[in-house]
Amino acid sequence: MQFANTIPRTDLQLEMCHAKDVLQNMSIFCQRKLFTDVVLRVERREFHCHRAILSANSIYFWTMFCTGLQESQQGIVDLKGVSADTMDCVLDHMYGGRLSIHEDNVQDLLEAADLFQMLGLRNRCEKFLEEHLDPCNCLGILSFANSFSIPALSEKSRQFLRESFTEVIQHEEFLQLPKAELLDHLSSDLLAVAREETVFESVMSWVRHDAGARKGALRELLELVRIPLLDPIYFVEKVEADELIVSSKECLPLLQEARKYHIFGSEITTPRTRPRKFADVAEVIVVVGGCDRKGWGTLPFMERYQPATGQWTQLAKTPDYSKTQFAVCILKNDIFLSGGHLYTKDVWMYNSVLNVWLRVAHLNKGRWRHKMVALQGKIYAVGGFNGWRRMSSVECYDSSMNSWSFVAPLLEAVSSAAVAACLKKIYVIGGAVNNELNSSKVQTYNQRKDEWTFSSSTPFAQRCINAVSLNDLIYVMGGLVECIYQYDPRQDLWSILTRTPGPLENSGLTVCNGMLYILGGKDALAEGTDQVLCVDPTSSNLSHVSNMPRCVSYHGCVTIHQRVK
Repeated sequence: MQFANTIPRTDLQLEMCHAKDVLQNMSIFCQRKLFTDVVLRVERREFHCHRAILSANSIYFWTMFCTGLQESQQGIVDLKGVSADTMDCVLDHMYGGRLSIHEDNVQDLLEAADLFQMLGLRNRCEKFLEEHLDPCNCLGILSFANSFSIPALSEKSRQFLRESFTEVIQHEEFLQLPKAELLDHLSSDLLAVAREETVFESVMSWVRHDAGARKGALRELLELVRIPLLDPIYFVEKVEADELIVSSKECLPLLQEARKYHIFGSEITTPRTRPRKFADVAEVIVVVGGCDRKGWGTLPFMERYQPATGQWTQLAKTPDYSKTQFAVCILKNDIFLSGGHLYTKDVWMYNSVLNVWLRVAHLNKGRWRHKMVALQGKIYAVGGFNGWRRMSSVECYDSSMNSWSFVAPLLEAVSSAAVAACLKKIYVIGGAVNNELNSSKVQTYNQRKDEWTFSSSTPFAQRCINAVSLNDLIYVMGGLVECIYQYDPRQDLWSILTRTPGPLENSGLTVCNGMLYILGGKDALAEGTDQVLCVDPTSSNLSHVSNMPRCVSYHGCVTIHQRVK
């Protein structure tokens, strides 16, 4: 026997068709009140239903009819907490899987799904809300998701808010936000704003919407705006001239911090000086020159490393790259390079906006194996070697005059020491006293008094080491030690932060996005490495995060802000 134009069906398809037919029949029975055994009364409307269908769909009804509760013996059950129209939709879903969800009923359906403990209905409501997220409603959906404890929808709403922040702040929902929720959103590092001016304007719009009641929250809100990163002209014209801000004495320290940042640049480090992840400006690490793996050849490369993406980018080549063991530092987001083998006096400045090197005033004394550090808007070239002996002289660069002048010399002449600025002082740590002897002394410079003093000695005596400061603490590593030391200048106290995989002489050490980064350096075999290590100073966790384009040591390593989009 043959059947024309038939399509073979699998057993599963046949079973699904059978289940669908049964449900359709039960729906017809319900509509015609056939074989029904319970009446649900909602807002004076009566729904004739089958206990079996209700219990199969809902834990709520299964408990009501199958555990001996009073309702299990009643022919009519009164339901509270749900409207008749919503109950109609719920029964359509129970009897045939049909469900008409729209903006006007999704909240009622979700409340009913919670009441009747219907996971399938709840999931469909959540999916509807996820698919209809929009800049005009995402804040309301987020609040709704939090009140109904829907973590997935809450997170998707937050993500949508962060990604569409520029559009979200244009809608009325944003202006109606409670202060606590606004603070939570502003604190996110993931707001997708190209420029921090957008965040500032959103805060001022929210405050002005009800200035009388909200102006008291201005300082608390502005603390979460990266005010130092605002364009300097915008800061002067829009922030310092704003009457609400000017009239608030509590906001004065935030304005002062921004002014100092515009004058001193990266010397000022707070959470507000770090760009958000998706800003068009980011903190990036720049590696300058250095020696190859064996230490025999010099490298002309200058490369930018963006930790957020792991991307390396070529920048302008270093000038006169035949030099080694030079010093680098940052001043107002530009990179300065001085000296180098053999005791040259040359000083160059890398303009981070134009991506070019410019020659500036030369040192008074040629030096190498020295260090440079910025303090209060000036650069200090400290110690070093002149080919015959270690140097105690210290020179200060005034960028406004483009000139170097001598200041008080070190108490002990050293080269290859670690140098860092912290709490308005310069700290010179360890270093080489001569070819055989290393120092364990800490020399501290008071800029105001132009004098050096000794602090407590280090737990080590090393050369070829580096130091950085972060959150009023100094971190030192390198030489032949296999750990990172932490020094607290206030308490004059040393401690070990964490261990390193091995010694790393003449490596790069810098702070980026609140983390310590160690790049390259000479390993235990006296060969250059290409590893990039990251250390979280709060947890002491050390991890290998990347590799450099090549092995390198004796290189410069600094962090700057640079446009990346």
